[in-house]
Amino acid sequence: QVQLVESGGGLVQAGESLRLSCATSGRIFSINAMGWYRQAPGKQRELVARITSGGSTNYADSVKGRFTISRDNAKNTVYLQMNSLKPEDTAVYYCNTNLVDNLLRVRDYWGQGTQVTVSS
Repeated sequence: QVQLVESGGGLVQAGESLRLSCATSGRIFSINAMGWYRQAPGKQRELVARITSGGSTNYADSVKGRFTISRDNAKNTVYLQMNSLKPEDTAVYYCNTNLVDNLLRVRDYWGQGTQVTVSS
């Protein structure tokens, strides 16, 4: 009943940029926070960036100054602009949405993941 569709991953060289998008659709009453997480091979999933409904943001220290999260509330879409990419940014990136559904339940949903690979 709620779907998250991610796009924008790929293979780039170090120093280049990518932009990820994640659109949330379905039986939604309202969306609270939206965010991006990543998981590298052999590592735990970690928060990359998060943005609240009011536009407040927080970032992992490792991406501050290089990544920018934004959202388009009219489209229920969150973006992650990734600049100056490094090989250590290589991971599967997952979109997360915390929302209130049409039954007024608070729920967390995850996207399917998109691979980002940065070559040196």
